Amino acid sequence: MAALRYAGLDDTDSEDELPPGWEERTTKDGWVYYANHTEEKTQWEHPKTGKRKRVAGDLPYGWEQETDENGQVFFVDHINKRTTYLDPRLAFTVDDNPTKPTTRQRYDSSTTAMDILQGRDFTGKVVVVTGANSGIGFETAKSFALHGAHVILACRNMARASEAVSRILEEWV
Repeated sequence: MAALRYAGLDDTDSEDELPPGWEERTTKDGWVYYANHTEEKTQWEHPKTGKRKRVAGDLPYGWEQETDENGQVFFVDHINKRTTYLDPRLAFTVDDNPTKPTTRQRYDSSTTAMDILQGRDFTGKVVVVTGANSGIGFETAKSFALHGAHVILACRNMARASEAVSRILEEWV
């Protein structure tokens, strides 16, 4: 640590960086908490930002969640054959208490659906989009799908609807 401080690397611009002696952990159901090893305490809020977080989505392919004899959660990477107490989803956390903008957000004709949904998590939500096989409906359906929603495309033309679904699924690859 002294060598890092000497090199000027002890402080970064990242507000999510934890202070020395702190560790980020997750509960079995995906809530993030912070362990202060110096004071031997835990808390739900990030020590710098005060935000609460949770992990979003399922474990990556090849990973499994287990519990050790002390009841602590650990993760098994079957592909690389290793275990860790660090949740691999921690890189993709979402804020539990997102801050609402103090001023009303204004949108114009150049605003996209992706701009409007920026930073929102729709995992587990069901969205019905009419006219979803082209134009604004298609872009809206695609944006909701990329933000985790289960999207139902309500279209009159089944062939064009199937083509729209294929185009949306190509975004995942």
